[in-house]
Amino acid sequence: MNNLQKVGGFAALAQAIIYVMAFVYFGAFFDFPRAGNIAQKLSFLADNQLMLSVVNLVMYVAFGVMLAVLVLALHHRFKKRAMVLSQLAVVFGVIWVGLVIASGMIANIGLAAVIKLSVNEPDQAMTLWLTVNIIVEGLGGGNEVVGGLWLLLLSCAALKSNQFSKTLSYLGLFIGLAGIMTIYPADVLTEIFGIGQIVWFIWLGTNMLVKPLMHESA
Repeated sequence: MNNLQKVGGFAALAQAIIYVMAFVYFGAFFDFPRAGNIAQKLSFLADNQLMLSVVNLVMYVAFGVMLAVLVLALHHRFKKRAMVLSQLAVVFGVIWVGLVIASGMIANIGLAAVIKLSVNEPDQAMTLWLTVNIIVEGLGGGNEVVGGLWLLLLSCAALKSNQFSKTLSYLGLFIGLAGIMTIYPADVLTEIFGIGQIVWFIWLGTNMLVKPLMHESA
């Protein structure tokens, strides 16, 4: 249990780092020519395929693996004093893991297919690229309902079992609600969820590392 909590803490910190890296990359380095023509857009994708593939691998697949570890660690932390809430959280946590990893694999396979198709059928390639983006966004890139439910249930379990500080738990409730509200397509809600999770992951991970046996001593 002790080791699992520490590993979960490191996983939470790793997820925060991945979030920051994604924000930095897409905010400062990813200069997709949205106003350009089809040829310019496809050329940009081809020129940046390796970097985009690596980013997708880290942002989705690696994040999903770290999330799986954290889901398990938190379930073991909460299950004795908030069994039902913890079990419900695990359900949505596992679903979120699957959606996140699937998003990354679809993004990379789709990107490769787009670039291959662009050689002879640029119009169809761009249509495919738009379709891939919609699928990835729908699974988890722009829709955080499942992640929001997981975080909301976890925070309720933390409050019921008197885990962590109430401030951290209430922050989780707020971020979870923001994630659920992303069912309405508004960028500000997705940004609140993303930025809020950076803070939450860092705070949570630090607590899990500093007090790995909190459950038993509570």
